[in-house]
Amino acid sequence: MALMRIQLESDRKTAKRVMALHLDGRSDRDSVDAAREAVWRHGRTPAGEPVFVGVTNGEPVRLLYDVEVYLNS
Repeated sequence: MALMRIQLESDRKTAKRVMALHLDGRSDRDSVDAAREAVWRHGRTPAGEPVFVGVTNGEPVRLLYDVEVYLNS
């Protein structure tokens, strides 16, 4: 399996909320689902749940997720 990095455009308020949820041991279902959909749009099949890895500092702010994908899809 391979790891695919997904970047989702966001705003600072949402990024702070998602980061706070992550630090609290929870996840933001909407952004996790969006990351999974992005993998499908790239023509890959997700092999597991997207894992939140952080946010960018640039503009626009992006949520970063790593998703394991199957190689033969």
